[in-house]
Amino acid sequence: MIRIVSCIVLCLASLAGLLTAFATPAAAQERFPTKQVRIIVPFPAGGPIDVMARLVAQKLTPTLGQVIIENRPGGGSTVGLKAAVTAEPDGHTLMFGGLMTLSVLPSLSKALDIDPANGFAPVIAVSGTPFVLIVPPRVSARTVQQLIAYARENPGKVNFGAPAGATPIMVGELFKLRTGINITTVPYRGAATVMTDMLSGQIDMSFEPTSITLAHVNDGKVRPLAITSATRNSEMPEVPTMLESGVPDMVAVSWTGLIAPPRTPPAIVARLNQEVNTALKSEDMIAALRKLGSSPLGGTPQDFRKLLIDETPKWLAVMKSSGMKID
Repeated sequence: MIRIVSCIVLCLASLAGLLTAFATPAAAQERFPTKQVRIIVPFPAGGPIDVMARLVAQKLTPTLGQVIIENRPGGGSTVGLKAAVTAEPDGHTLMFGGLMTLSVLPSLSKALDIDPANGFAPVIAVSGTPFVLIVPPRVSARTVQQLIAYARENPGKVNFGAPAGATPIMVGELFKLRTGINITTVPYRGAATVMTDMLSGQIDMSFEPTSITLAHVNDGKVRPLAITSATRNSEMPEVPTMLESGVPDMVAVSWTGLIAPPRTPPAIVARLNQEVNTALKSEDMIAALRKLGSSPLGGTPQDFRKLLIDETPKWLAVMKSSGMKID
């Protein structure tokens, strides 16, 4: 009799455990959030990724309570990424990052020790920013093909400027890889200095977002040759894409996205995804992103995971061909 009662008790306990396990995702979503939500930004305050993260936080606050931004710069964004992926997987610690941080670093950084496929939970792709290939007026090239022809006739004499370690320098290296031309890369400490030297004639070409180039293009201070998006940009509809300009497989968009620590309950990821998707459809959010030269992306967590999977090999090939190093 004692054995029978013990078995019954054990069975009931196991059944209760199973019911609790099945109920956890829904219960987690109903309880979330239970405290303040923080979004880690792995860069100093004031940059474009930080500004976008603050736009997202502002939009989430009415429905999730106060959402704060925590800037954790250092190590080329590895400090913030490491802090995010090792946080408690309860949805209260998130990270807002870009292409380099989420697509390249996990694959190349030995210090991170993060599985690039499962090292974090993708929540949503937030924005996409294409780049415009610009040259100063003193450069005679009026098309991409003319610039390529000049570079081939004058190997190493075309100077390409971009901030060191940032996406534009990767775009320039991709351009070199796709065209096979020999141009000299000039790394800068920041984007502002690149444009200053472009306007003063110190460099011959650069890749910049429309938010930086549009005013200078309208003033005739720089000439746009092509844009790196798959389709033409509404801000510069007369500027052809790289694909239209005869450069194959030259689509380069600097995207941003929101991630959570690995093993974050799917129901919480789904809730966060829904909230951000709603924010990205608002007119003021679209207008704010447009000022930064970006467009909203959105979609499902699975869409974001696919983006990560599709983008990583392309940029790893660029890193390998250029000899650029992470650690």
